[in-house]
Order: sequence, then structure tokens, then C-alpha cells
Amino acid sequence: MMFLKGKFQLQQLPAHYLQAAINGVIPQENGILQSDYGGETIPGPAFDPTSHPASAPAPSSSSAFRPVMPSRQIVERQPRMLDFRVEYRDRNVDVVLEDSCTVGEIKQILENELQIPVSKMLLKGWKTGDVEDSTVLKSLHLPKNNSLYVLTPDLPPPSSSSHAGALQESLNQNFMLIITHREVQREYNLNFSGSSTIQEVKRNVYDLTSIPVRHQLWEGWPASATDDSMCLAESGLSYPCHRLTVGRRSSPAQTREQSEEQSTDVHMVSDSDGDDFEDASEFGVDDGEVFGMASSALRKSPMMPENAENEGDALLQFTAEFSSRYGDCHPVFFIGSLEAAFQEAFYVKARDRKLLAIYLHHDESVLTNVFCSQMLCAESIVSYLSQNFITWAWDLTKDANRARFLTMCNRHFGSVVAQTIRTQKTDQFPLFLIIMGKRSSNEVLNVIQGNTTVDELMMRLMAAMEIFTAQQQEDIKDEDEREARENVKREQDEAYRLSLEADRAKREAHEREMAEQFRLEQIRKEQEEEREAIRLSLEQALPPEPKEENAEPVSKLRIRTPSGEFLERRFLASNKLQIVFDFVASKGFPWGEFKLLSTFPRRDVTQLDPNKSLLEVKLFPQETLFLEAKE
Repeated sequence: MMFLKGKFQLQQLPAHYLQAAINGVIPQENGILQSDYGGETIPGPAFDPTSHPASAPAPSSSSAFRPVMPSRQIVERQPRMLDFRVEYRDRNVDVVLEDSCTVGEIKQILENELQIPVSKMLLKGWKTGDVEDSTVLKSLHLPKNNSLYVLTPDLPPPSSSSHAGALQESLNQNFMLIITHREVQREYNLNFSGSSTIQEVKRNVYDLTSIPVRHQLWEGWPASATDDSMCLAESGLSYPCHRLTVGRRSSPAQTREQSEEQSTDVHMVSDSDGDDFEDASEFGVDDGEVFGMASSALRKSPMMPENAENEGDALLQFTAEFSSRYGDCHPVFFIGSLEAAFQEAFYVKARDRKLLAIYLHHDESVLTNVFCSQMLCAESIVSYLSQNFITWAWDLTKDANRARFLTMCNRHFGSVVAQTIRTQKTDQFPLFLIIMGKRSSNEVLNVIQGNTTVDELMMRLMAAMEIFTAQQQEDIKDEDEREARENVKREQDEAYRLSLEADRAKREAHEREMAEQFRLEQIRKEQEEEREAIRLSLEQALPPEPKEENAEPVSKLRIRTPSGEFLERRFLASNKLQIVFDFVASKGFPWGEFKLLSTFPRRDVTQLDPNKSLLEVKLFPQETLFLEAKE
């Protein structure tokens, strides 16, 4: 091979070299190789010049190119293993086959796994389209891993019993709905059982946001949630939590104003035929104000029930009625007792404290409608109150509710504030009280009457916030210093506690050690007493020592102890060896702990038969022995 102008050009190469190159490029799966060796036909790749263009001009030759390969170079091809992940409804089956198998063999395996007849089964997902059962996998040129799915159009759908069981389980589950109020950017985490309906969720949101159900504009409900009577378990919500967003749908009055400003021909469709009448209050002035009449004559229901036993329930009705009269853009009224509002505003960490705004409503005042619709419901006032205040409300229209609030006012703010409110005339209402919590008492910073403007109301709120902010900074400083002192005290207490625990642990360890020593000492004493008792009994059981001059043969033994002392005693030659062992044991050397050895020849006497006589074991007429402790 040689280089010509930067390109490769083939020269006259041996045929088997060309054949080896072709085998490395074209898979040996289809086609016939023609061999010039003996004229035999060899399976191999079919070469198509059009499908493999040469990168250089072909050599000038009139003979046709015919790939040739010696038969000795043919190597049998190993089959490939293919992995199939087959999906059927809620099941997945893994199948591993050689590429020499057919599509029908896959179906036979699936028939055993899925219990579906092959004749009812459609195996889909092939990249080449539908294939026959007789198709060999190798001919499809599949990758190593493949995904297929099974369709059974001729089989009926599975029994609904499993679906009913899953639905029943979902009905017993609790769903966490994370609902964001779009206008005020506030988030609510609400728990509902799976059996609760969408309508119940919307009513609960109405209690929290004061947006009536018909004015609620939602985002995030699943497409399957088409009916408010549908329960959450079957609505398609994500379990265990699901995010939703709710906002206020523009009223017809606002829509008309926007249409006039933009001069566009847009027609808004009302939620109901009565919306125009019900939302008339959103213009800011109603019929009672035009004719100078008391607005209470036009009200269908009171703002708050008379003699309300539960302040929370009374505030729920107040919020609902306020929304129906003046629209949904209004301060978020705290739902709960006045004491609970104090806890929320004042009895938290200094950084989290807020001012408490108490709105005192009176339906008989001619200023009420104007103040509520134009001042209290102004977006700037609503936004400022929601960020910096806890707003609590009460209706003084009914005498019973008025007396109840004055009692609460006397208890929390003192008789002076209560007397001030008591002496207010009806036409001076509504009132807006700004309360700041202090260490020992609650201070009324400002009392705002109903005959004010939006700018003046905002200025007085901001002035109260300046006083509160200055006090809050002092409280934060004091709280940080107190927390630092408490942290130091906690660290000291913890160190002292750890020191006490360490001392107690040492004392307990010492007591355990002393108890163990006492126990071991008791055991040692008991063992010594036992050994002493055994020694005395053996000593008393020994036969008397024979005299040197005796009619019977006498053996004299001299025994050396481990300390170097010698024990000497005479025994009858007829005495058993056991008597010698008892004698040694009576001297404090039990033969279970010591060995008795002879010198010449060296032997372990304790290994001999203790029932033999001294004469038989050759410890006669005299012998020197020594004691050695056993290992």
C-alpha cells in the first residue's frame, strides 16, 4: 500500500488479505462466500459494492472483484444474548434469549408467565414494526437491551375488585394539600381524608382566605377532577401531598372597569345570573350611602350572631359576611379568641412579634360602608396590615356583643380604654385600635375613627410601626442577651451534670471493685476453710506412726516441699501408697495440686496405683521424695 496525494490507493493485494478486511466490516450472517480453493461454497458475507463505497479509486483491472477466504480462516460465530423487558398492564417480565431464537419463542415464555394464550397476544414495541412469530431475532439486528409490551385486545379487562380495593385503601388515607393563596402569597398545609370531597376543600379554603367558593380560581387540580362532589381519593391527586394555588376571580365590576380602560371588546361570563347584584358593593358605595340612610336596613344578616358563645365561630361568620358585603380584598381577620390573637402577636420571639389591630364594626354608623369599602379594603392597606399586623375584628352593633367586648377590653387593656370605647358615639364608628404588647401590659398606641382617609390611615399605621420597631429592636437586644446568658448557664449546668455523672461513675466503679474484692476474699476464705477441714480430717484419719523398732518392716520417707523444708515420717511397709498421699495432703499439699516425685529413678509417684503397698512400689526401706506443683 502506498500514499498518493494524501489518499489511500489499493495495489495488487493477496486475496485473503482483502477477505480478512471485509470480514472485519461486514457481519457474517447473510450471503455466500465463493472459494477458489477446491471450488467449495463457504457461508459468509455477501459483498455489495454500492453499499460500501471505496475511499480510493479501484485498481485498473477488468476482472470482477470476488472476495476469497481460505477455509482454514473461518471461525464459527458465537450466539449473542438479548435481554427483553416486557410490560403487560401492571406487570413486568424479564426474558433472556439467544439471537438465534424466534419471536414465537418469546411469546411461549410469556404465555407461561402471564397465563395468556399466544393466539390472544400481540407483542409490540419492535423498532422495525410488527414482526411474524417465525422471525429470527438475529435478523432484526437488535441491541443488547430491548423494551416490549403486550396487548390483548380480544381479552376482557381485569376484574374491578382490585381497583375497588385500591380505592377503598385510598379513601382511608390522608392527603396533605399545600395550598398557596396567590394574592397574599401565604401557604396553608391542610390535611384531608380521602373520603373528603373537593367541595369540602373549597369551603375550608373559603374559611381561611375569605374567598367565596364561586369566586375561587384554582390551579393544580388534576384533569380528572371535574366535579366538586368527587372525593379526593378518586380525583387523581398526588399522594401523600399535592400542591394547589387559589386566587380570587375578578368580579364583573372589575372586569367592566378593565374593559373600559383597555377599550377592548371582551365579554366576561358571570358565574351566575345574580353576580352583578351580589357584587354591587365592590363599587365602594351602596344605596344606603347615596340616600344618607343607615346601611343596616339593607343587610340580610348580621355581621356577628348575638350572644355568640364561641369567639372563633363568631369570627368565621364575621369574615364570611364581610366578604359578601365588601368583596374578597380585605384584611385577613384572625379566627379565634382575643387571647389567642394576643398569643399570636405578642407571646412569641421578639423577631416574630407583630402589632395587633382590632377592628370594631358597627352597622348603625353611616361611616361604616365608606370606611370598609374605600379604606379598609384598599389594596395598600390590606397589604400593609397582612405584613405587619395581626388583625382581629368584633361587631358592636348588638348590645350583648358590645358588653362582651367591653368586658374583654377592661380585662386586657384597663378601665380607661374600656371607658373610652364606651363613650364613643355610634357615628364615630368604626374604630381601629392599634395595640402593642409590652412586658407587663398591653399598650393602646392609637385609636383611629371612621372619619379618615386612606392616606391618613396609612400614615397612622406607619407611625405606629415606627414606635413598634424601636421597641422591637430593644426587645430583640434584651432577648439575645438573655438567651446568651441562658446558653452560658445551660453550658455550665451541662458541664456540672457531666462532672456529677463522671464522679458517680467513678464511685460506682470503685464500689463494684470493692464488692468484687470482697466476693473473691469470701471465696478464698471459704476455700481455705474447706481445705483446712479436709486437711484435719485426713490428719485424724492417718494411722499412728510406727516406731523404729517394730516387728513389721518399716519404711522411712523423707519428703522435700517446694519451699525447701523436709517432711519426715515412718510408715509400715505394708501401708498403702494412699496413706502417704493423705499424709502429704494433711500437711497442706493435696495430691490433686501437687506431684510427688522420686529422684533415682525419676518417676511420678502420684501416677502409681494408690492401693499398692509401699513395698510393692519400692518405697522401702527408705526413700527421698520431693513435691512439685502441677501445671
